[in-house]
Amino acid sequence: MSAVRAFINGITWLNDHVGRWVSYLVFAMFAFLILEVFLRYVFGAPTVWTNELTQMLFGVYGVLAGGYVMAHKGHVNVDLFHSALPVRVRAGLDVITSAVFFIFVGALLYFGSSMALESIESLETSYSAWNPPVWPIKACIPLGALLLLLQGLAKLLQDLGVAFNLIDPSEIKTLGDEEEDHL
Repeated sequence: MSAVRAFINGITWLNDHVGRWVSYLVFAMFAFLILEVFLRYVFGAPTVWTNELTQMLFGVYGVLAGGYVMAHKGHVNVDLFHSALPVRVRAGLDVITSAVFFIFVGALLYFGSSMALESIESLETSYSAWNPPVWPIKACIPLGALLLLLQGLAKLLQDLGVAFNLIDPSEIKTLGDEEEDHL
């Protein structure tokens, strides 16, 4: 069980750190948009690249943050009945419903990889006036899907452990719980 625990902790650590680094893109996007507003309205000289670059950064931010959000239990969840169930029953239900998650993320990984590979092979650009390369951005899609898939696998293993009484539910702390302890 210690190897499984190490896997779960390792994947969660990886997604936590990737998410924290990716979060700094918000500041870059903010700076670029402020720059665009300043140049447009103060100097009357708008740029051709700031809006497109901001959209590209937001795309990277969106796809690479999925595993982090899942590790912090931040994805939208309809839990009208789910939260009222006992912990082990919830874990069992999560094991069953994880099939939908894995189908979605598997499709995202498969089709995202195909799209990214095609984009990399052709060194695809945006074909705009600025014309930056978009293949690095598209390469982030399968990477983000892989990080999300790994975090989903870590959650599935944790849920299996709880559902089959291999893990004591009181031992499980989410990253959000740890942060609250430090406040």
